Amino acid sequence: MNKIYDFAIIGAGIVGLATAYKLHLKFPDAKITVLEKEDRPAKHQTGRNSGVLHSGLYYRPETKRAQLCVQGIKQIVQFAQEHNVKYDICGKVVVATEEEELPRLQKIYERGLQNGLSEIKIIDSKQIKEFEPYCEGIQAIHVPYSGIIDYPGVCNAILDNYIKDSHFNFEVIAIVPENGTYVIYSKDNRKIRTQYLIACAGLQSDRIAKLNGIQLNHKIVGFRGDYYLLAEAAKYKVRNLIYPVPNPKFPFLGVHYTRMINGEIECGPNAVFVFKREGYNKTDFDIRDTLDALTYKGTIKFFLKHWKFGIDEYRRAFSKKLFYEKVRRLIPSLQIDELVPGRSGVRAMALSPEGELIDEFLFAKAKNALHVINAPSPAATAALAIGEHIVEEIIKDFSL
Repeated sequence: MNKIYDFAIIGAGIVGLATAYKLHLKFPDAKITVLEKEDRPAKHQTGRNSGVLHSGLYYRPETKRAQLCVQGIKQIVQFAQEHNVKYDICGKVVVATEEEELPRLQKIYERGLQNGLSEIKIIDSKQIKEFEPYCEGIQAIHVPYSGIIDYPGVCNAILDNYIKDSHFNFEVIAIVPENGTYVIYSKDNRKIRTQYLIACAGLQSDRIAKLNGIQLNHKIVGFRGDYYLLAEAAKYKVRNLIYPVPNPKFPFLGVHYTRMINGEIECGPNAVFVFKREGYNKTDFDIRDTLDALTYKGTIKFFLKHWKFGIDEYRRAFSKKLFYEKVRRLIPSLQIDELVPGRSGVRAMALSPEGELIDEFLFAKAKNALHVINAPSPAATAALAIGEHIVEEIIKDFSL
């Protein structure tokens, strides 16, 4: 407690570490620390996503998601090159399998052009097979900018090279203003003092904001995504990345195929409400998380609006056959025994009181503090650009 940090960042996922990295570049002599409740970085969303480098194809041009994604992919690729982090700009196809999807495909294509992706192109069924020989579709967008990367590797490179002071197993339970600083208390009775606070707490972001006295009009809810792997003998059916045309009613990109940086091929995820914010097993349950979500009017309104979608997703979560029927639309030759159960992840989504999922990056501020409240995909791709944006914001707001 005799040491006063200049900046404390809560959360050692990729957004928190990217922010710490950008702070180090801007203020190389500053005393910076990272606080993380787990025993290692990237344990939750960062280490459990599909590892895709998103191009900025889907997002409205005026949004932070679009702007920071386009900036962020360039920055993270450069970082990976400089720090020997594995990545591959392999490209992807977004495939329409039915005529009714073609207008949505065209809209996505036009949005991609608006976001500066001048080399994307519409391709026909024969051209699809030039990129993905086993994929069946009537039309697709080829996106040469997309790729895959080792996101935990990015986190470790930042920690190893730029952040010399970090506190793991530090679960924050209180944030107390004291003499112009913040004293941050952990569950195991440790405490640190800092001049400025930045929170990038992912699935716990609304709770950490509340500890800082910030009142929010929305709540974080979790949606689990389950993946299957392709068996070794079936990996040849996917070269790189194959995506369906997303349903605009939902903030998810649909079940897709991803070649991982480790050589595995994943297909998924689905999207089901979780009864535990960090619950990666299908039957995980936490009474606090469940009551927190189900006593919130926004959750009930969301369920009433999307009950059919929710039921379908739950059925697929517990039925390999139903999951298989969904994924084989893109690769009809896939056999059900070529799917092997894989991992799962939980997305943190901000839900409004009206039951709407907020599809934009959200930030909240208190005196000498900034909180990343909502960071949906493509937050990992955009992480370095998000960190840069945060640094610009605090320089302005804190008069640094």
